[in-house]
Amino acid sequence: MSVDSLQSRPCLKEYIPIADVYAAGRLDWDSEGLLLLTNDGNLIHALAAPVSKLPKIYWVQVEGQPTDNAITSLREGVVIEGKKTLAAGVERFPEGESLPPRSVPIRFRKQVPVSWLKLTLVEGRNRQVRRMTAAVGYPTLRLIRQAIGPFSLDGLQSGQWIEIPEPIIRQKMATFSTKS
Repeated sequence: MSVDSLQSRPCLKEYIPIADVYAAGRLDWDSEGLLLLTNDGNLIHALAAPVSKLPKIYWVQVEGQPTDNAITSLREGVVIEGKKTLAAGVERFPEGESLPPRSVPIRFRKQVPVSWLKLTLVEGRNRQVRRMTAAVGYPTLRLIRQAIGPFSLDGLQSGQWIEIPEPIIRQKMATFSTKS
């Protein structure tokens, strides 16, 4: 991708009218879903640092119908870039079929079936979900981060955002850490 095309992409600041907030974690350009923004460095660390092992839930549309063996491999961890991933929660997710379409359509091939998985990871390696599904033979077509720890997309529409008061954030984090 050229530098010019990267510079023409809209930035987060064009969508969120709040100054001095930063993302706790990241989403690839072609991924969608929950992104948490804050000006609290300690919260960013608690949410995004690998040491926290905070679960992240992804809804993943893959090309094809994953076999039971492929799902078992994802659950046990697969080798990507020479290192085995941690075990993941993986289940079939037929509810994905009822999600609204992407604003920018994914590639579509009439002769290739697709299916949805729900993956729960506790690590956040670069493009991990996409690399994991590809490693077991089912490339990711669409990726939606549904939750990070106690925070989720529940009740939000695409493009919608809410501001969560600090006491609620502390309460959610404390309640979540006692459950885990």
